[in-house]
Amino acid sequence: MNIEDFITRWTAREGGAERANYQMFLSELCDVLGVPRPDPAGAERDLNDYVFERAVSSTALDRASAKRIDLYKKAAFVLEAKQTHAKGGTKAAPDQLPLLPAEPEHLGRRSTAKGWDVLMRKAFNQANDYVHLLPTDHAAPPFLIVADVGHCFEIYADFSGTGRGYAYYPDRKGFRIYLDELRDPKIRARLATIWTDPHSLDPTRESARVTREIAERLAAVSKGLEARNHPPEEVALFLMRSIFTMFAEDVELLPKGAFTNLLEECLDSPAAFAPLLKELWEKMNEPDHDRRFYSAFKTHLRYFNGGLFEKARAFPLGKEEIGELLAAARRDWRQVEPAIFGTLVEQALDPAERRRLGAHYTPRAYVERLVNVTVMEPLRADWRAARTKAEALADAGDEKGARDAVRAFHHQLCATRVLDPACGTANFLYVSLELMKTLEAEVLETLVQLGEPESIGLETVDPHQFLGIELNPRAAAIAELVLWLGYLQQHYRARSSHPAEPILRAFHNIENRDAVLIWDGYPLTTVVEQNGARVETYPNARRPEWPEAEFIVGNPPFIGGKDLRSRLAPGYAEALWKAHKAMNDSADFVMYWWDRSAEILARKKTILRRFGFVTTNSITQVFQRKVMERHLNGKPPISLIFAIGDHPWTKAGRESAAVRIAMTAAARGKLDGVVWEVASETGLDTDEPALTFTEKRGKVNSDLTVGVDVTRARSLMANDGICSPGFKLHGSGFIVTPAQAEHLGLGKRPRLEHHIRLYRNGRDLTARPRDVMVIDLFGLTADATRRDYPEVYQHLLEAVKPERDQNNRAVYRDNWWIFGEPRRDMRPALTGLGHYLATVETAKHRVFQLLDAAVAPDNKLIVIADDDAATLAILSSRIHTHWAISAGGWLGFGNDPVYVKSSVFDPFPFPDPSDTIRARLRALGEELDATRKTVLAEHADLTLTGLYNLLEKVRAGTELTPIEADQKSRGRVLILKELHDQIDTATADAYGWPRDLTGEQILERLVALNAERAREEAAGQVRWLRPDYQIPRFAKGAAAKSGELDLGEAPAAAGEDLPDFPKNAADRPPAVLAVLDQAEAPLDVAAIARSFKKGGKRIEQAVAKVLPGLVRYGHVTALPDGRYAGRKAI
Repeated sequence: MNIEDFITRWTAREGGAERANYQMFLSELCDVLGVPRPDPAGAERDLNDYVFERAVSSTALDRASAKRIDLYKKAAFVLEAKQTHAKGGTKAAPDQLPLLPAEPEHLGRRSTAKGWDVLMRKAFNQANDYVHLLPTDHAAPPFLIVADVGHCFEIYADFSGTGRGYAYYPDRKGFRIYLDELRDPKIRARLATIWTDPHSLDPTRESARVTREIAERLAAVSKGLEARNHPPEEVALFLMRSIFTMFAEDVELLPKGAFTNLLEECLDSPAAFAPLLKELWEKMNEPDHDRRFYSAFKTHLRYFNGGLFEKARAFPLGKEEIGELLAAARRDWRQVEPAIFGTLVEQALDPAERRRLGAHYTPRAYVERLVNVTVMEPLRADWRAARTKAEALADAGDEKGARDAVRAFHHQLCATRVLDPACGTANFLYVSLELMKTLEAEVLETLVQLGEPESIGLETVDPHQFLGIELNPRAAAIAELVLWLGYLQQHYRARSSHPAEPILRAFHNIENRDAVLIWDGYPLTTVVEQNGARVETYPNARRPEWPEAEFIVGNPPFIGGKDLRSRLAPGYAEALWKAHKAMNDSADFVMYWWDRSAEILARKKTILRRFGFVTTNSITQVFQRKVMERHLNGKPPISLIFAIGDHPWTKAGRESAAVRIAMTAAARGKLDGVVWEVASETGLDTDEPALTFTEKRGKVNSDLTVGVDVTRARSLMANDGICSPGFKLHGSGFIVTPAQAEHLGLGKRPRLEHHIRLYRNGRDLTARPRDVMVIDLFGLTADATRRDYPEVYQHLLEAVKPERDQNNRAVYRDNWWIFGEPRRDMRPALTGLGHYLATVETAKHRVFQLLDAAVAPDNKLIVIADDDAATLAILSSRIHTHWAISAGGWLGFGNDPVYVKSSVFDPFPFPDPSDTIRARLRALGEELDATRKTVLAEHADLTLTGLYNLLEKVRAGTELTPIEADQKSRGRVLILKELHDQIDTATADAYGWPRDLTGEQILERLVALNAERAREEAAGQVRWLRPDYQIPRFAKGAAAKSGELDLGEAPAAAGEDLPDFPKNAADRPPAVLAVLDQAEAPLDVAAIARSFKKGGKRIEQAVAKVLPGLVRYGHVTALPDGRYAGRKAI
């Protein structure tokens, strides 16, 4: 069928009966677009990936009354036809009200008249709900289509894969396609691509490529200007002015093509470039219209202002450099992606970063993920409530009241502020702006449908609402530019008119300052004399104030707590700790932003609604958890409403793997949340990384899990003094080879064998030992070392002392000849033992082994001062391993589990087995340790990690390669499997628990046992792990702690937080909808009425009057038994 026949057939007035047959209409549309027609539906629902009437599951509905999508194509779209919701249609509401839209006067044509089309809105809402009913292995499709048969299509898109943010596609001006517009081949091609390659239509894909190419051009110009010794700040301003001028040309704020033509002319006359450009920028900044005539363009210019063109300076450029600017100007600047543009421009301007240009930035999709949860979810919920109120008023014939309700939300949206207190080049602020402008487009379209004339005089979402704090002055300046570019991009996507002048405004919304520390005289420090040295100080150090905002979101700097002294300016860390008294000194730098935001969120009368931050994935480790726990358990409490514990961040490149991060978002009160876990990830080294997730809902714990809260387990006195990290050297010069040790006197100097010992770190245990030794002079003074071991002293003077002299901590500088952390408390626990247990702190596999007591352990080993192989067996069991993974942290690109003493070992409740079971555990532990050591001694090509990789594959039933099969045989992997299985059984027996517990059941029992042991210890009964060692040292302290037991807060009284039922009838639909949206199961009228404070029978009639409207617009589903299901219940 050709396009003309199709349009004529379906827009003919006599085709009314046919128009109800949407399947024929859509099948013939496929023919016109040149795409395959839908497949016949089969009995196996899972195979129906491109069909009409695709059934979707619902917990509220039985299979016989399952919901059906009008047309579904997996990974492409959900399509709903308006006609199926009309009276007599398959999806008509049971008690549909008579207010239906009149059929358009001219079918298939664009008209200036727009109307309030109830059925189109219901079809959209229904399609949106269907997305969340798709099978779990079907990602939310990128497109959602609403079809008015014979008249038009409305196209919505959400490329995030979550289905939570469908918005007009490509924009408000073009999302509605009328049948007569299908004559345009470009529109037909776009529709066809929705069928065949939908993700290629994601505008950010092309934008990322264009943006990177432009940044490369700018880097070449920047490099040339710096080579001529121009100040970097002036170079940055020059390029930012050039950037905006190119953009202004493409959106016709400057005459179309004029700036590009000017650059072309300057190729032949480079000397004219600087004076022409300087004059252009001066004219753009001139408030007087008569003085804004620019002769090179032969026209008066618009008034730009905003500070960008103040004191404009243009540098002379050579022909090649002008050529680079010309190449950049010829690109379509409307396609630039501001979400990554700022980062790339900053890299282009920074000589140190330029070589990594385009290889290390944050893909926009990652930023959008956090912004959607933190900022847009509550705003979209507000909009849904406002729209529901407007629908009720429109149904009642009060269109003015409906417009007022929509205008009130628009005013709220235009007053909403977003703060990024570490904004960098504003990628989070820009994405927030774009998504809020997208929402604003929906609001304005709704006003037009309600009869409001389009007006450019309305207030609008603009850059003044997006607040930033940024320490780097160049990044702060780029941030301002990024926000204005993004704002103007969105303006032209929604409107055809230019914004009011001045085009740019100096809102001063990006503050160039420190966000976490201020002091008297800031930003200058005070230099004082201390011990004969000049030292920078921070007098009266304190926390700075932040601008007020409804939302806080961002990506503060990543510096580990242990690195603060070395990475920050001298004295800064100490001043930071002094100013933030509630923070523990070991917390990562990013947690200072998290802590401040949480404090603001919990304040009385706070306007902050949510905050969300990107942090390192070490947030699940103990020092970060302590920060969160203080607020999660505070008065009033806050809750984690969203968390991802491990997520890629910056784009991966040849030089480095992608950084791994965590995301958290919080809101005030005791609320359930959702935890996402990455199920798969591909394309991390591209501009289109593809991630899929699984999710769990419930109370989110401080370790970013849902379910059993292992962080509530408390340290047990029974484990005191047994576990410690190994030695922290603070100087590689302590490590020597055996030959070096002999040269330093080993075997010649008396008792030196006590001070030069074998040394093992994590790699030595998981791979192969390096055969190195370490100089351990703990207990010796510098004088004694020089006298008794002069060769050693001389070596350390040269290899260690210079490095220690530069250390900020006096204790490290003054005691330079001994380890930085010599573990004074661990040494007595190891005294008298022939062996001790050790595990690698951060490792893929949680493996424990016995080490000879003569071996010195590195800081990255966790030492358990116990030589009992029964303890080795218990720690190697599935029960303890599951506990260690859940209670520990995660670290690194491989996201390997971290064994943390304070959260894993200290609260772990060891079993108290009978002598028979203990003997069995001891024998199994000895055999396990001996088997592994024998295998590794006999086969130099095998490693401990390799053995456990094979064991993991054997358990999973993975087919082994011939090489792996040989290693399995030589490595006795099946014997290892049998030993671990027997250890698991014996450990379960030691606890007296079933042998087939799930991981969640194990955690439940361990947390309960921990609480039981804590009660025992409070009563004076301690089940010491090594009583002979522990009782003389810790029993007195244990007795003093007896009786101290915190039983926690009493639960809040039921019903005290119920909402009031609105007195105003127009406010009742959004209130009832909010109740149904939160309900896990369908509710009848009586149950809905009881969900309000002092509700019940007195408001049942009022509730019943609200429900038909909610059903008619597709917000809720009416069930045959009289109940109503909201989004969570369907």
